[in-house]
Amino acid sequence: MSYKVLVSDPLAEEGVDILRGFCEVDVKTGLDEDEIIKIIGEYDGLLVRSGTQVTAKVIEAADKLKFIGRAGAGVDNIDLDAATKRGIIVANAPAGNTLAACEHTLAMMMSLSRNIPQATASVKKGEWKRSAFMGVELNEKVLGIVGFGRIGQELAKRANALEMKVVAYDPYINVERAKELGVEVKTLEELIPVANFITVHTPLIKETRHMINSDSISKMKDGVRIINCARGGIINEDDLYDAIVAGKVAGAALDVYEEEPPHSSKIVTLDQVITTPHLGASTVEAQQNVAVSVAKQCIEVLKGGSAKFVVNAPMVPPDQQDRIEPYARLAQKMGKLLIQLVEGRIESVEIEYGGKAADLGRGSKYVTRLALKGILDPILQTPVNIVNAEFAAKERGIKVSETITKESEGFANLVTIKITTDKMAESVSGNVSSPEKIRIVKIGEYMTDMTPGGDVIISRHHDVPGVIGRFATITGQHNINIAGMQVGRNKPGEEAIMVLNVDSAVPQEAMDEILKIEGVFTAKYAHI
Repeated sequence: MSYKVLVSDPLAEEGVDILRGFCEVDVKTGLDEDEIIKIIGEYDGLLVRSGTQVTAKVIEAADKLKFIGRAGAGVDNIDLDAATKRGIIVANAPAGNTLAACEHTLAMMMSLSRNIPQATASVKKGEWKRSAFMGVELNEKVLGIVGFGRIGQELAKRANALEMKVVAYDPYINVERAKELGVEVKTLEELIPVANFITVHTPLIKETRHMINSDSISKMKDGVRIINCARGGIINEDDLYDAIVAGKVAGAALDVYEEEPPHSSKIVTLDQVITTPHLGASTVEAQQNVAVSVAKQCIEVLKGGSAKFVVNAPMVPPDQQDRIEPYARLAQKMGKLLIQLVEGRIESVEIEYGGKAADLGRGSKYVTRLALKGILDPILQTPVNIVNAEFAAKERGIKVSETITKESEGFANLVTIKITTDKMAESVSGNVSSPEKIRIVKIGEYMTDMTPGGDVIISRHHDVPGVIGRFATITGQHNINIAGMQVGRNKPGEEAIMVLNVDSAVPQEAMDEILKIEGVFTAKYAHI
């Protein structure tokens, strides 16, 4: 059978040549949505970078399409839901630019320590100001790595060779791997005050947005230097600007920005700040690596095989869809809720199937993987799916276990997920009454009856009059409408739990006020 593949963004020739050895290839770049829609029906495969927007309309017109490959890590420009519904495999190349990003970070750190860009500019202007560009050595300095995934680990290897002392923070760190690399694991609060250089390598999620801000900077060493080659928005640029002007921070090296290009950002105007235009993955080798990776994956899929880095594997096998899909949907939502309720580094995830849920057989594997997807998706930069969920957990030192039992606490089909971290343990139980009715029936030791979805506030509080009323007052003051409420308790007058369904996101200011209510022990906002 003859296949056709469309390459709609610039792709390294090494990848295109591999494809041409297998099928017909058309390289047509710069197409808009309408132009792609007109021709996509001819193709079995589509390879893109970040320029092409693979929308639902494009996918709907792709009658023959079996594979979409993203030559890089991010897949924000691809409608994954639409592709999944059409049975189109989407894969990326997350490891291809690891070394490029690592080396760029190292280059930025060295340039920052020795003022190389500033000195270069000065000499080219005809100046000779040696004393103005006095630098510092990396030897024996403390490098704080925030985010210890592939890039962070590669950077640690190179920093060790420079005889730096490396400390790392990652809430989901593989402790054994860190020890192998000679890296000391710390909490963020412990890392910030000891590091001479701080580099961030985390995804941009709710928990990491403005992680580096005026508060965290105030606790850093005087003269600290900060590097960001990960994602714009992890650092509050206004706060960093103020800290550099005040002399608290000696300098910064930025490859990414809150707004790109950063034309309106005052941070780039400072002489102490080194800037590059998002070059982390911009090496010949990295572009070759990602092109070759997606080309090979495309060929494997068209030959009837599987891709190595699938990002949208089907929820459950087609022949078990009706039976397993409600459990998979419930488990993913439970996992997503649970990860927002716990604090600390995950050590283990335990999933228990009770009652008739114990009869899922091999199907429980699919449900477990969807639970892991719900847990890991919000916190990892690499997309998690039914194919790589267990690997992603193992890679981060998370122990995963399944238990099958006929006990179900009076429910017909009970699934319980428990997360244990280095700080706490929390569990959530859910029940499937019918394919259409899935409910969360227990949080910790407290019974509830919650539809898993939307925005919720979950609190543990003293079961006395007035506490719930003060919740309503605060949400009202912040124009947050309460859609529903569930309260559970074991004994009157002791600790109780409340699940408050609301119609919109809850700002941190509101949560801070709620936590100050007398009688409230804990309160968490979650979006499911």
